[in-house]
Amino acid sequence: MVMTGGTSGFGAIAAERLTLARDARLILGARRPAPAGESIPLDLTELDSVRAFATSVRERLGDTPVDTLVLNAGVILPEATGRTVDGFETTFAVNHLAHYLLLRLLLPVLADSAVVVLTTSGTHDPAINAGLAPPRHADAELLAHPDRDRGRDPRPSKAGQHAYTASKLCAVLTARSLSERRDDRTTVVAYDPGQVFGTGLAKDLPFPMRTAWSLLGISLLRRPLSRLNPHLNSRTAAGNTLADLALGLATPPNGHTYASLRRARLTWPDPSELARSDELAQALWNDSARLVGLSD
Repeated sequence: MVMTGGTSGFGAIAAERLTLARDARLILGARRPAPAGESIPLDLTELDSVRAFATSVRERLGDTPVDTLVLNAGVILPEATGRTVDGFETTFAVNHLAHYLLLRLLLPVLADSAVVVLTTSGTHDPAINAGLAPPRHADAELLAHPDRDRGRDPRPSKAGQHAYTASKLCAVLTARSLSERRDDRTTVVAYDPGQVFGTGLAKDLPFPMRTAWSLLGISLLRRPLSRLNPHLNSRTAAGNTLADLALGLATPPNGHTYASLRRARLTWPDPSELARSDELAQALWNDSARLVGLSD
């Protein structure tokens, strides 16, 4: 099993569960040593680091195929002005491009019956009314270089929100494309854990938002709100459900690749209208390949 985003938040809970599975071997990509499994250095802001990580995974596993790939790491930033060493907008590069490249590099060594889980967010769907700027498109070129996007919101906070929600739309579209390419050989799920407070996702946001995020992660404050908001979940519920998906203990109904955790119960709703577009999924796959230097 190979995983990103397994060192903190609900990802750490999932990683611990995965290491307890029978005959499990978990390899975690992270910038710091992981509390569970085997660690290999990985910096998702650098595509060369992704390439080095994939090479290390293949060398370490030898002829053993990857039976589970969990692409869980993610960031949200207060604006969209940051750029990676490769010149791409940081949120899009970390949440989508780096994971897309890792997926492509490990595709040849995926087991025929592999499980691939990409963590997404209900904020990709405008109908959820999540309070963040919804994605206007999934154009990889414009998301990688938002200064070229003529429809970009001039307000820094809204541009940052759009970078996040659009990257999560990309996760749903990537799952759709991968499922079609692998036919029935691979179980592919784009997993929306809902709103999970108290994780490290908000660490780069302004102090008032970080504080609120931490406080709402306390169960005594979260529980009353969860009665009003079906998308609000605890770290334990989100992490255990991610582990269930990765271990194949929860499987999608036929024709579904999008899962959403609602009141700690896994559901399989339709994703947003944009996320259901085969044409958009194909374009994102091909454009992302070009951006990371791969053929389509």
